[in-house]
Amino acid sequence: MKKKFAFIGAGSLDFTRDLIRDLLTFKSFEDCEIWLMDIDEKRIKYAKDGVTRIVEYGKYPATIHATLNRREALENADGVLITILQGGVEVWRHDIEIPAKYGVDICVGDTRGPSGIFRFLRTAPEMLSIIRDCEEICPNAIILNYTNPMAMLVSYLQSQTKLNVTGLCHSVQGTAQMIAGWLDRDIKDINYTCCGINHQAFYLKYEDKEGNDLYPQLREVVKKDEVYMEEQVRVEMFKHLGFFPTESSGHNSEYNPWFRKRKDLIEKYCTKGTGWNPGAHAYILDEYLERENSWEKEYLEWVNSGEIDLARGEEYASNIFNAIFGDGTPYEFNGNLRNKGYITNIKEGACVEVPVIATKEGIKVKGSNTLPAHLEALVGNSANLEELAVLAAIEGDPNKVFYAILMDPLTASVCSMEEIRSMVQEMLDKNANYLKYFKSLKIDITNK
Repeated sequence: MKKKFAFIGAGSLDFTRDLIRDLLTFKSFEDCEIWLMDIDEKRIKYAKDGVTRIVEYGKYPATIHATLNRREALENADGVLITILQGGVEVWRHDIEIPAKYGVDICVGDTRGPSGIFRFLRTAPEMLSIIRDCEEICPNAIILNYTNPMAMLVSYLQSQTKLNVTGLCHSVQGTAQMIAGWLDRDIKDINYTCCGINHQAFYLKYEDKEGNDLYPQLREVVKKDEVYMEEQVRVEMFKHLGFFPTESSGHNSEYNPWFRKRKDLIEKYCTKGTGWNPGAHAYILDEYLERENSWEKEYLEWVNSGEIDLARGEEYASNIFNAIFGDGTPYEFNGNLRNKGYITNIKEGACVEVPVIATKEGIKVKGSNTLPAHLEALVGNSANLEELAVLAAIEGDPNKVFYAILMDPLTASVCSMEEIRSMVQEMLDKNANYLKYFKSLKIDITNK
C-alpha cells in the first residue's frame, strides 16, 4: 500500500528537494503520495516544480500535490517532515542585531543564546499548532523535525504531546565524514559513538572497524595548516577538551565564552578560517540577505538544467521511514529526544542527541552513555539553559527568558546583568507580535 508523506515548510526549497530525492531512492516509496505545504504561494509552486522534475527525471510513479492548507497535507500521512521558519529574515535579523548593540557578537544564531532562544519562542506556538493537527488527523505518523533550534523545540513538543516526534540534524554524520576525509579513511570503515545535545555533541569514540582509536592520528592531522584553518574553533576545542565537537566552527564560536568576547579573539579564530562557515559576524544573516535577490534565479536554473543526480544523500529521514514502514532495513543514526537516562549525567527531560536505531518496532535509543565530567560541565549548562527557555514558553514567563540568557556563556562574558536585562527586554518588545501567548512581556523580578 503506497505511503503518504507531508512536507510542512516545503518552501525550504533545496532541503525539500534533497529529502524527496532521497525518499524516492527506496523501492517501497517510488509510488508514494507526496504533499508539499507552505504558507508562501510562490515558494510552494517552485517546490512542486522542483519535485516534479525529480519524479519525471527518475520516471517514478509517485504523485505530487502542493497546497497552502496544512490539514489537507497532513490528513492520514504516514510520515511528516517539518522544515519551517517562523518569520522571514526581516524578523529574525533582530535576533542578531539587537545583541550586537550590547557587544554580543553572533555568527548564525539559530541554536541557543539570545538569538536562538528568541527564534525558539517565536516558533514554539506554530510548531505546537502543527502537532495538534497531527494528533487529530494523522496520530500514527512518524514525525521528523528539522526546524531549529532543534533541542528546545523537540523538548517543548515532546513535553506537550505523546506523538512520535524525533529531531534530526546533519552535523553528526557530516562531521564524521569530514574527519574521515582528513584521515584519508572511508566513512564505511569507521565506528563512532557521539552524544551530547544538538550542535554541542562530542565523539566519545572514533575508531576503525578493528577497534583502533583514531584520535591519536587526528591529533597529528589537525596540526596541518590546511586542516586547522578549515575548522579553527573546533580544532581549538579538540586540542583543549580532548574530544571533537559536531557543529561547525561558526556555530561553536557562539556557544561558549572562548572565541567571540573580544575583537582580537574574533579576528584570530573567527575571520581567518577557510571553511564554509568561518565565524564572521552575522555570517548567516548576510548569506540570507544576499540570496533574497538570487534564490529564484538559482532554483529556476536547477529546474531547467539537464541531468539530475538522483543518488541518495546523507540525511537520515528517508532511511528512518524505510526502516519503520519500508523494506524494514534497520537504520542507526543520532536522534534528538528528551533524556530518560540516555545520558546519565545530563538533566532528565532535557533534549539530548544520542545514538538510536529505527526498526519496524519504531525508534529506540541504543543504551546509555556518560559524558566525561568536563564535557558534562559544558553541555549540561547549555541543556539547563535550554530547559529554562522551554519552561518560559510553557508558562509564558518573561523572567525565565531573562534567566536563560543571563546564564548564556557568551552573553555573560561580555555583558553585565543589567545590560543583559535591557537587551532581553528590548528583544521581548521587538517580538511582541509573536509572543502573544505570554502572560506578560515585562521582566519583573521578585523573590516569588
